[in-house]
Amino acid sequence: MENHRTEITNNITQSIRNFLSDKKYSKIAVICDENTEEHCLPIVLDALPEHYLLRIISGEENKHLGTCEQLWMALTEAGFDRKGLVINLGGGVIGDMGGFVASTYKRGLHFLNIPTTLLSQVDASVGGKLGIDFNGFKNHIGLFAEPQNVLIDTCFYATLPKKELRSGFAEVIKHGLIYDQSYWEKIKTVELENVVWSELVTRSIEIKKEVVIADPFESGLRKILNFGHTIGHAVESYFLDKGEQRLLHGEAIAVGMICEAYLSQKYTGLKTEELDDIVSFLINVYEPVGIDKSLFDEIVGLTLQDKKNEGEAIQFSLLKGIGECKVNIPISAPDMLDSLFYFNKLVS
Repeated sequence: MENHRTEITNNITQSIRNFLSDKKYSKIAVICDENTEEHCLPIVLDALPEHYLLRIISGEENKHLGTCEQLWMALTEAGFDRKGLVINLGGGVIGDMGGFVASTYKRGLHFLNIPTTLLSQVDASVGGKLGIDFNGFKNHIGLFAEPQNVLIDTCFYATLPKKELRSGFAEVIKHGLIYDQSYWEKIKTVELENVVWSELVTRSIEIKKEVVIADPFESGLRKILNFGHTIGHAVESYFLDKGEQRLLHGEAIAVGMICEAYLSQKYTGLKTEELDDIVSFLINVYEPVGIDKSLFDEIVGLTLQDKKNEGEAIQFSLLKGIGECKVNIPISAPDMLDSLFYFNKLVS
């Protein structure tokens, strides 16, 4: 399954040239949004041969079948055959959706991912998970398929608002919590204004690769990557169409990690001092605000659609300790509500 290289580079244009040098694609399409067209495309343009530029509107709210239809139609009108290449230039939305579109067009085109955000580099870049949202449910329709390559350069971070970097940092935090206690200790010393990002990105990608290679289709170990995401995705989904209240992915996952760390202390042996350590760090970094308790039932209801569920049981990945995670822990709706009350008490 893990058949592509993930190349961390400090010269993205040369890496693109190297990738294309020994390949003969009939046509090339570059998918970007208005932000990556303005800020990221100029960085790589010199390395790109003649290509079709396919523009989409940015944002998770546009990661749906309607946008896919536009992209499939654009490829069709441009006469793409199965020897074409799609280059996804952007964050997680473009990587997820562009890969999905490429993998389903005429039963599959090659695609190259150039993730431009911290979140997409340390999370979506590895593992071959592709998908789109459906009726408000995150990544509800999708498949597993690998890009030909992933080219990662932290130079794109200069184009990102601080809020977007902080969002991606949530996945870095998660990697330490589920897999590597010494990495967690290093993460806690980080100041977001003065980070050597290449070091963190390299270690996070190593962790995700190790997990994915061991369990490509999420039948066991890979489920540890879902820590913080059962409640986190439900929170993100609830606020997705709420305008000013909408949370970035990492902001919602920070809420999820606080709630699920609390459940870990209750059910899987996480020590109280470890819980306090995790919670205080997340609150310090993300400064989350409380969620109106009248919304709790609806948020908990959204977890019923989580892809990890088996039958009626809501399956969680919870911490046994910092650096160690257990999977397939069934958690009841009252316990989830309890964790949300715990979160509110902390931040109010």
